[in-house]
Amino acid sequence: MSEGTPQEPADTPQPVLEITASRQLPSWLAEAGVSLAFTTYQAGKLVFAGLGPDGRLSIFERTFNRCMGLCGDGQSLYMSSLYQLWRFENALRPGQDHAGYDRLYIPVLGLTTGDLDIHDLAVDGKGRVVFVNTLFSCLAVAREGYSFAPLWQPPFISRLAAEDRCHLNGLAMADGRPAFVTAASRTDVADGWREHRREGGCVIDVASGEVVAAGLSMPHSPRLHRGRLWLLESGSGQLGTVDLEGGRFEPLAFCPGYVRGLAFAGDFAVVGLSKQRQNRTFHDLPLEENLTKRNAVPRCGVAVIDLRTGDLVHWLWLEGVMQELYDVIALPGVRRPMALGFRTDEIRRTLRIAAPEAL
Repeated sequence: MSEGTPQEPADTPQPVLEITASRQLPSWLAEAGVSLAFTTYQAGKLVFAGLGPDGRLSIFERTFNRCMGLCGDGQSLYMSSLYQLWRFENALRPGQDHAGYDRLYIPVLGLTTGDLDIHDLAVDGKGRVVFVNTLFSCLAVAREGYSFAPLWQPPFISRLAAEDRCHLNGLAMADGRPAFVTAASRTDVADGWREHRREGGCVIDVASGEVVAAGLSMPHSPRLHRGRLWLLESGSGQLGTVDLEGGRFEPLAFCPGYVRGLAFAGDFAVVGLSKQRQNRTFHDLPLEENLTKRNAVPRCGVAVIDLRTGDLVHWLWLEGVMQELYDVIALPGVRRPMALGFRTDEIRRTLRIAAPEAL
């Protein structure tokens, strides 16, 4: 070590993960018949929340560098990381378990895209992975041998450039096709969205290219559920719906945090929350005023909202090493999932043999 380089004391405590769950969260997971998966790019973790054999909450995590977008149907999972797209497949047969887990997700395919700052992603009706290419302000599809193939861009984006012009981030699918996207602004210059964080956000209809709602503060995670378009207004901490005829955002519930990541299980929404970064991107947003008005502190974790009342009925709060989440999904019919990563030898010893093929 060079002279003058500061050294930390040997007994400096390392950050740890502290988890606090509401008392009835395990019961809700059992009743809803789901488990949860969420990503934190800040800590580089893919995390699963399910139920152990004793009915208590089970948490399982794996490390992936800057993991963000996440989608899946219980059998397959897709996830974006710093410069790759990953596909995971469940290796267990129905009724089989692995050390008490009913899903064993193995990363079977990784496509190297480069650092595109991929946000939301989904699988379309053609089986293609469609993702929000935030760096290039467009929707794109994965293609072997390439970083991406452009699919669609907002009409106000004049050309594809690695400039994150409007901070395109969220994707809602309908009938196997991209239906709506969210953006932090309608700017067409490099990094221009940062000057419009407070009320420059919008929702865009992909088919027509028209803006169907505007004046939003950092909208994220648009999702269609039961015929209504839901989204998270991250800049205010609100979950709500979009009145497509009137072009208005109609808040339903306030969550104490910067909200990103939205999934549904029947009459309930599952929302990801993050603490605010102490930088210009998160500063001077309505969220600060809403927290102050309620004498609340920002949380990191997952909240379950009753869509019938707007009440926050269950929660999973994370403290310590995790400060920010990006995406969250509900895994139907899954009780206790786990995944293999690359930091242990377990993936070397997990072998699967397909049915024989003819010469």
